[in-house]
Amino acid sequence: MLKNKYFILIIILTCFYCKETCSYCKGKEEDKDIYEWKTISVTASAYNSLAYQTDSSPSIGAFGDSLKPGMKCIAVSRDLLKLGLKHNTPVKIEGCDSIYLVKDKMNARWKKRIDIYMGTDVKAARNWGKKKVSITYGIPKKNNLH
Repeated sequence: MLKNKYFILIIILTCFYCKETCSYCKGKEEDKDIYEWKTISVTASAYNSLAYQTDSSPSIGAFGDSLKPGMKCIAVSRDLLKLGLKHNTPVKIEGCDSIYLVKDKMNARWKKRIDIYMGTDVKAARNWGKKKVSITYGIPKKNNLH
């Protein structure tokens, strides 16, 4: 029980520190100074935290992140990893208001694709369907990593 309290305290302090020092985490426009933004066209589909859509541990992304409904995250095809869409890369998706983070990888058979995480809301995922969209993603500039 005591280990859990220390773990939670470390997480809270880490989040506080990041929000105070990182303009991306503060949500400021200063991110233009931190990231080089690139745009590409991809096919976007949606997925859910359900075993029949993923694997036996549907709430764990390929990078080891715990996925929870409400999170703004995506899975990317493995060819996009080579373009810089690595773990926790911020992504703006055409037609969506939020910034999403790369938290998962897709099966190796897919190319130039993203999968938008929609928790357990299968209806929302089906309504999204599959469409061509432009995405803009941030590559950290070397002098601004924290």
